[in-house]
Order: sequence, then C-alpha cells, then structure tokens
Amino acid sequence: MYKILFLLCFPILILAQKQKAGGTVLNTENEKLSSVKVKVYNTQDKLIKELETDDNGKFLLEDIAEEYIKLVIKNQGYSLFEKKVDLTESEPLNIVLKKESQEIEGVVMTKRKPLVKRKVDRLEFNVENSNISSLNAWEILKNTPSVTINNSVLSVKGSTGILVTINDKKVMLTGDELKNLLENTQGDEVKSVEVITNPPAKYEASGSAVLNIVLKMNKIEGYRGILSSKYVQTQYAKGVFGLSQYYKKDKLSLMGSYYKGLGTYYREGTDYVNYPESQTRWVSTMNRKDKNNNQNTLNFNAEYELDSLTNLSLNYSGYFSPKSFGTYNVPTLIYNQQDIVESNYTTINDHRSRSINNSVSFQIDRKLNKKSSLSWINYFTGNNVDKYQNVITYLNFAGQPSKEDNFLTQNKADVQLYSTQFDYQWKDDRLELESGTKYSFVKTSSQLDFSDNENGALQYRPEKSSVFDYKEHNFALYSSLAYNVGKWSFKGGLRAEMTNLEGVVSEPHELNKSNYWKFFPTFYAQYTTENKQEFGFSYGKRISRPSYSWLNPAKSYYNLFSYYQGDPKLKATITHNLNLTYSWKDWNLDLYYRKEIYPSMEISYQEPSTNSLIYYFTNIEKGEVFGVSLYKNFQVKSWWNIILSENLEHNENYFKGIDGMLYKNKVWNWVSNISTSFTLDKSSDWKMEMGHRYYSPGIQGTFRISSLWSAYFVMNRKFFSKKLEASLIFSDIFRSTEQKVSTKYANQDNYFLDYTDTQGVTFSLKFNFGNQSVKNAKTIKKTAEQDRL
Repeated sequence: MYKILFLLCFPILILAQKQKAGGTVLNTENEKLSSVKVKVYNTQDKLIKELETDDNGKFLLEDIAEEYIKLVIKNQGYSLFEKKVDLTESEPLNIVLKKESQEIEGVVMTKRKPLVKRKVDRLEFNVENSNISSLNAWEILKNTPSVTINNSVLSVKGSTGILVTINDKKVMLTGDELKNLLENTQGDEVKSVEVITNPPAKYEASGSAVLNIVLKMNKIEGYRGILSSKYVQTQYAKGVFGLSQYYKKDKLSLMGSYYKGLGTYYREGTDYVNYPESQTRWVSTMNRKDKNNNQNTLNFNAEYELDSLTNLSLNYSGYFSPKSFGTYNVPTLIYNQQDIVESNYTTINDHRSRSINNSVSFQIDRKLNKKSSLSWINYFTGNNVDKYQNVITYLNFAGQPSKEDNFLTQNKADVQLYSTQFDYQWKDDRLELESGTKYSFVKTSSQLDFSDNENGALQYRPEKSSVFDYKEHNFALYSSLAYNVGKWSFKGGLRAEMTNLEGVVSEPHELNKSNYWKFFPTFYAQYTTENKQEFGFSYGKRISRPSYSWLNPAKSYYNLFSYYQGDPKLKATITHNLNLTYSWKDWNLDLYYRKEIYPSMEISYQEPSTNSLIYYFTNIEKGEVFGVSLYKNFQVKSWWNIILSENLEHNENYFKGIDGMLYKNKVWNWVSNISTSFTLDKSSDWKMEMGHRYYSPGIQGTFRISSLWSAYFVMNRKFFSKKLEASLIFSDIFRSTEQKVSTKYANQDNYFLDYTDTQGVTFSLKFNFGNQSVKNAKTIKKTAEQDRL
C-alpha cells in the first residue's frame, strides 16, 4: 500500500523540490561577461531572485521552487535580453547579449550623441557611432570637452605642453606633423578621447595633461580599404591624397596607410617696434609664402595573437618632407618723431628646409593569470631637420650711403630617442594595482654654420656659428592603487623620476650638467549618489622639460635686426594641479587651480643699442591659474544636437624684465565653443554642423594676446550604401582670426599682428571598398594556457 502511494506521489514530490540550473552570459564576440546582473521573475512577473555572473560569465539558478521562470538582463551598452526558461530541462543556458550600436552585415544602427563619462582619474568622451564620428581625429579634438586649439596649438584648460597618446602609446610627433597625422585619422576609427588633466602615476610626469585617443579594434574579417582625397582652398590651394588598408584573419591584424600632401602655405604678419631712446618707430611687413609639394605620412601597425595569453604588436609611423621652400620680401619703414619715413631697408629671405621623422614601437602583452598581466613596450624615434637660408638686405638709412648686406645660414639638427618600459597590472572587483619602470635616453646634435660678406666676400664666421650636443637619461619607477567601495572610488600613486643631462656648446665652450630626482604624487576621489550625481577631487604634480630646440643657444637670424635664441640653462617647470569636478545628466563642471614654478616660454625684447628685436626661450618666475569649465550636450530633438563648452579662468604670470624689476601680467580669459548639428535624413547619411569659437584676450609671459573668434560650417553626405562619403567645410567664414601680440613695460614697446590663413573651403571625398561588414565571431576553442588561468 505504501509503495503504491509513493509511486502516485513521486511526481508531486519531484516538482516540490527546488529547481537547480545554470548558464553563461557572453557577447557576440564570444567574450564571457562578468558582473552582469541577472533578474529572475516568476510567471506573474514578480521578482523572486537577483544574481550576478562570476569572472567566467557563469551564474547558478538554485533554491527556486518555480518550474517556469523568466530571465531579464539589462546591461549597459547591450540590448535588453528576456527569455522564458523551463527549469525541468537540464541543458545549460548560453545567453548572448547584443550591443546596442553594432554594425552587422553592413547595417548600421541609428547614431547617437557623444557620451561624456566621468571616471575617477579622467574624462572619457565617447564618440563611437556618434554624430561627430564623420569628422577626422583633429576635428574631434576641437569638439572634446576642456580641449581648445588655437593656431594649431593644443591646450587643456589653457595649459599647453600636451602629451598625445593613441591607445596609451606616446605619439612621437609635434606641431604640424602631429596635426597632419590626426587629420588623416578617420573619425569612424576613433572610439573615444580621454582627457586626463591629472595623469596618474603610470604616465610619464612630463607634460601638463594627456589626451589619449582610443581607436576601435578591427573586428572585420578579411580585407578592406579607404581611398581619400581632400582639396583645401585658402589664400592658395592645398591637397591631400591617401590610402588606408586593413586586413584581419584569425590571429593576425594588419593596418597600413599612406598620405601625400602638397600645396602652398601663407601667413601674414606685421611687426611694430617703438624705440623711445631714438624716438623712432620701425614697421616691418612680412607676407610669408612657402611651397611644399612632397609631404609624405606613412603608418603601419601589425598585431598578432601568439597564443590566447600573449599578444604582440609592432607600429611604425613616418613623416618625410624632402623640400619646403619660399622667398620672403620684407620691407621695413623707419618713422621719426614727426611720423615721417626717414629710413628704410628691405630683406629678401630665400630659404628651404628638409624634415624626416621615423618612429617605431614594439609591444608584448602577457596575461599571467585571471587577475594580472604584464606589458613590455619599446620606442625608437629619429628626427632629422636641415634648414638653409640666404638673406640679402638693402639698407637706405638717413645720413648713410645705401649698401647691401648678405649672410647665409645652414642649421642641421638630429634627435634620437629610445625608451623601454615594463608595466604590471593586478585587478579584482574592488582593487587595482599598477606598477612599472621606464628608462629613456635622448641624444641631440645641432650645428649652425654662419657666413656673411662683412669683408666684401662671403666668409665662414666661427664666432657666429655653433655646435650644440645634448644628452639626457631618464629613469622612472611608479606604483598606483585604486579602490572601489560602495559609492566611493579612490586612486593614489607615486612616480619617481631621475634625470641626468649634459649640454655642451662649442663656441664659446660651455658645459651644463645636472642630475636630480623628483617625486610626483597623485590622488583621486569620486563619490556617486543614488541618482548618479558624481563629485570628484584630484591632485597631481607634473614636470615640463624644455623642448630640445629651446636649449640650443645658437642665434638663428631672421634678418639683420632680428634673431631667435635658446638657452642651454633652461629649468624644468614644476606644476601643481588641483581639480574639483561635478557631473550629472550630461552636465560636466570642473573647478581647477594650477601653479607653475619657473614656466618656460618664448618671449621677446628689443635692444635699443643695436635696434634689434630678439625672440628667446626663458624661464619666468611663476604662473598661477584658477578657473571653471562647463560642458553640456543638449539633445533637443532626435535629429538636432547642441554642444556648449565654456571655460573661464584668471591667469597670472610673474616675470623679471630686462631692467631687473619683477612684473605681473594678469587677465581674465574666456574660451567659448558653441556648435549645433543636424541629421537631415533618417538613415543618418546626411548631416550638417555649424559652430562658433571665441577666445578672449590672454597672456604669455611678457606678451598680451588679443581676442579672436571664428565661425565654421560643415556638410557631410554619404552615398551608395555608405561606400562614398563627401564633406564640405567652410572655416573662419568671416576671416576673424587675426591676433595682436604685444609687449609693453619699461622701455619695451612692440607688437606684431599675425594671421595664419585660416579662412577657406575644404572639399573631401572618401571611398570605402572591400569587406565593410562585421561577421559573427568564430568560437575559439580554449587553449592550454587559458585552462591554466
């Protein structure tokens, strides 16, 4: 009887037992996702349990009395997942989450506005699949919070000397070469830009801030390419033509690009110098026109997965400009006290230059176990520049016979840099440890040969020539620790750097040696409230070492009465940064203070005894800045977006004049960037943007710099299933970027007007060919190395 009752009740007893099952959460790239929240609902849609995946993406359904349940997963960056599950089935669940904005089989999801995310030690500007991803990397930087570009000079919150990295690898280019590289980096290759105003200990202490451009990983199997061309019409025409190619197969990924630029470059300037001693005013007009029809930019990157734990990467970038040349005709009028021209001279400057830059990096990344990894990266950079000029001056001074003067200069500079560094990282749910070491060595050699016709024939002048050799060794150790607990995030670190330098000048012989240790602490704290308001604090100490060309004391003459000169005894600048940040619902506010001890910069002074205007690099006493920056992205409509970026700061520079007295230069400076963009069709293939940038008056040492503003308009259209893209850009529409840079104290009274030929129109075409669609990732079998993790 009991056996019969047991058999009858057995199915009921089985169902009464609490069910037990499990599963794994992955993405479409077959990557296991950890810390993903899994919500369990019953058939009445009542939440009965909430789980979280482990480091291997696994979760376990246990102690559940229901037979049928519903799983709901909502994870940031992925589409909502819902699935009904029968717990009586024993098959494990494989849940695949799809990204919200993913390119699959040639279909692109709707573009969104750029996302600004505040992290404990940086601001992340996510532009992937946004409405500005059609711009190039240089234009994206112009739209990045806290970043301003004035006359091709990058600054963050008014501070220059920015370190630019791509995927955390230092870019060994500066000035126009860096701009050229970023202009030829397609915006749709950029995932995000990280603005790091107080770089953590992992980054080298040199530079005031770091801009890290994060490029997307190439996930497209097979071969694809991009043909591009750009025509620019300013005062004169310029053009760029290029080809980028990508190949990915299994463990190997290759990228190569080549761009050729050519054109004529123009710049207007007028110098005004008042000499109270002689009651004269000197006015020089310089319209500079240079041709460069052979600018070559080459990039190559190879990545190989040696095994599932080890990745190798090799990167090369080069810039070659065999010949840039031009002839400047510079008339100078000398006015007397009655404002009548009493003398004049004309300078004819015939010049040419050659530039070569090569950079190679090699990196190995190795996973040691589930929580730790090790990286080893090596850099080598070689930079070679050769400049020649032949300067003829026709002099017509009152009371003196007319005469002609002629001098020639040849300036060669060679820079070689090598560095190697090891980085170790250990990370779990709450703690993250980073530690490493770096060694770098720099060797520069500069030679200036000067000849003139002082004795009636051109002769070499050793007293005006110079050889400058410079060597610098730098050794660094760093360690940092990050800790997350509840709503708080903390991070702190310390970097120690030893610098050993030696500079030798030939004529007159001078030796400058220095050996010092410096310590650079950093600290960050961030608190996030229930409604996602973020409050942050950070402190960092930095160092800015002088550029190698700034250390060269040789006089580089522009004409008989003006030259540039460096200083081999320039000191490194120490900077202290303090930041208070607040972020909420696309509002980003930043209060900051910056103190600079012995900042180095270019200033000018006039020498009455020789009627010379001299530009030189020097250290001023100190600089202090405090300010506030605001960034807000308004999504007015799904097709209409407005970006507001404002920065207001008070800037003070203290410097000693040539009279030995201490002077203070101060100003309230306001930088405003307002832009609006429109999506003109549902497929996001047709876009329009217009904007306005304003810079109020600023200062630099002895200089006071006038305000400027600029308006621009951009139209972008895609055709033939997005394979062809055309862009039209009108820049500096009202030709309003001329600036006045003046110096006035004691007997110093001079200024110059400068316009860098920014008004123009640009038309560009880009054609995509080859495989442009993302294939579903293949399942990769676990290797022995992974099994050991």
